[in-house]
Amino acid sequence: MLWQALRRKHLEGIPLSPAETIENTPNPDASTSLQTQEGEIHPEIAHDHAHDHDHEGLDHAGHDHDGHTHGPVLNPDCVREVKIEAPVEEVDKAFARVLKEYKKFARIPGFRAGKVPESVVKRRFAEQIRKDVVESLLPERFQAAIAEAGVTPVSQPQLTGLVLEEGKALEGAAVFEVVPPFSLDGYQDVTVPKPTVEATEEEFQNELKQLRESRATVEPVDEDRPLVNGDWAQITYQGEVQDEEGAPPLSGQDSLVEVGGAETLPAFSEALRGAKVGQELKVETVYPADYVEANLAGKTVAYTLEVKAIKKRNLPELNDEFAQELGDYENFASLETRIREHLLATKQRQSEQETREALFQALNERFPFPVPESLVQQQVDARLDRGLRALASQGMNPDMMRKLDFPRLRAAQRDSAINEVKTSLLLDKIADAEGVSVSDEEMDREIYMAALQSREPVETLRARLTEDGGLARIREQLRREKTASLLYQRLPAA
Repeated sequence: MLWQALRRKHLEGIPLSPAETIENTPNPDASTSLQTQEGEIHPEIAHDHAHDHDHEGLDHAGHDHDGHTHGPVLNPDCVREVKIEAPVEEVDKAFARVLKEYKKFARIPGFRAGKVPESVVKRRFAEQIRKDVVESLLPERFQAAIAEAGVTPVSQPQLTGLVLEEGKALEGAAVFEVVPPFSLDGYQDVTVPKPTVEATEEEFQNELKQLRESRATVEPVDEDRPLVNGDWAQITYQGEVQDEEGAPPLSGQDSLVEVGGAETLPAFSEALRGAKVGQELKVETVYPADYVEANLAGKTVAYTLEVKAIKKRNLPELNDEFAQELGDYENFASLETRIREHLLATKQRQSEQETREALFQALNERFPFPVPESLVQQQVDARLDRGLRALASQGMNPDMMRKLDFPRLRAAQRDSAINEVKTSLLLDKIADAEGVSVSDEEMDREIYMAALQSREPVETLRARLTEDGGLARIREQLRREKTASLLYQRLPAA
């Protein structure tokens, strides 16, 4: 349908995070509807419809108590309106054509298939017939109206003042949002500091230390001696949460605790320091309010623990053998080179991301313009969806999600969503000015990488993306990314 084509062409591709990848985010809840305001199209679709109709493309808004319908809130500074008209001859032809289809397939008790009188069909399926006439007439008329007006909708068109009856000309108007014109004069002069990035020796040593510790082994200590800082105590423990009736007991077998370790609670280190194998200890500790395990945060727990063994962590020697165990490295020097390169590349990516964010903010401030509310709400939806997916991956169940304060969450996302929508629109306009395009070869590479990630054949993925408009989104995403890279590369070094 027309509305679907418009949606795919003009609405898909709002970025989740301009500073990261300028990702495209289609609105998961977006329909391709023509909604009505103060209209006469009723929302009910009778269950005894004569035959299956595809109503995708026209989702008629429901009525409120005063008999009027109301679409989503639009930004007045971005609203445009076009007249939709058709002569009475076309209206009558459309009604006759739809009525003929209904008469052909209508199944009504007392009449043979295809033999139901037109008067009965009209009376029984009046609302459905009218909706189908709307679907047959309005898209083409709307397309012609916006083409004549030279505007591009970026929101669901909303009908107002619709007159659609047999024997009468079609009259009405469609209200929608557009991206208002705005100037980019001087965008080349907008700059932000572009720092030079270097990796320090201290940072390299920290990377090397973490790598070495990741390959450490823990071995038992055979000598009869007490625990000291740096030792690992193998313990069995029982714990009871204080002043909390019904709290389940805590227990563990053969747990390893580093005496004096950064991740070890001070009370445990104090109790274990100087203890020997076989010794039983009493420990009471108060967990920090921001403790990672929420069920223990801020709680006082009394533990009884027994030292089962003392263990020592052995760090590997930094030599050629260590490097070869880690991968295809000829010697330790080649591993060191790789670590330094990786560290520098990581810092450069982080610096570029931060610099891009600062540049986008500077552009937003330099070129203020009103933003269509429909695009803002799409972006709010996308940000919330991403946040909910993150919560789900962290273990939050659907029941807990339903208790979230969604109005508050939506409000909290609004400012960021506005900035992201503005950034995407700015990048699109700069791309036009710079003649930035995406080649078929670049598209092929992107699809190939996506196929690897989704573990499906390239052609299968390409067919699916072609059908759902995903190819256009990917091309738009790549174009914005190329434009952002171009702007970044032009920034003078600080």
